[in-house]
Amino acid sequence: MKCGVLVALFAFSCFLPENSCSLQRMNRFNKVTKVLGFSWGNCTSGDAAYMKTLNASPDPIPIPGYLTADASGTTSVELASPLSVNVTLKREVAGMWVKIPCIEDLGSCHYPDVCELLDQLIPPGQDCPEPLHTYGLPCHCPFKAGDYTLPSSQFYIPNVELPGWLTNGQYKVQGVLGSSDKELGCLKMSFSLHTNNVQRDIKISVL
Repeated sequence: MKCGVLVALFAFSCFLPENSCSLQRMNRFNKVTKVLGFSWGNCTSGDAAYMKTLNASPDPIPIPGYLTADASGTTSVELASPLSVNVTLKREVAGMWVKIPCIEDLGSCHYPDVCELLDQLIPPGQDCPEPLHTYGLPCHCPFKAGDYTLPSSQFYIPNVELPGWLTNGQYKVQGVLGSSDKELGCLKMSFSLHTNNVQRDIKISVL
């Protein structure tokens, strides 16, 4: 907010007859988060739904920044509502893995129906966002049985204000997909987070 006020004052003052505009350096710090050492795997073999491939680059992944990813998966059954997901998030503390509780829908949380969440994010009847639309991939339940492939695509990850408890460290996350108390799939991932302040120079002044 302070930066916006300074820019507005600078722009306004340039139109005043008695003023002239020149530039001086003012420092501003932005938070940049990096995701390092991302890895993944299926928890077990024989699940109805499982990920076959998942590749992401660069390493580290910058937030904000661009991510290039491709993926493929398969399901032998139709995935329909209600489709639950149980997430378990753990952080390494002093050599031990500590489970992080569910805090404001983040952490080790139970989501009773991800189909409803998808409908909230993308209203039914609206085209699926890119690149899903281009490759004919669905973004709403039900997901028919079969194979799904996302070719290499670039995504922009916007600046996200992470909660204070999601600090620098090593993390493990496991997501279990289920329906009617039956496990349909399970995916596990590990990664580390590193956040630092990056100085950005803004040249602005009024003379």
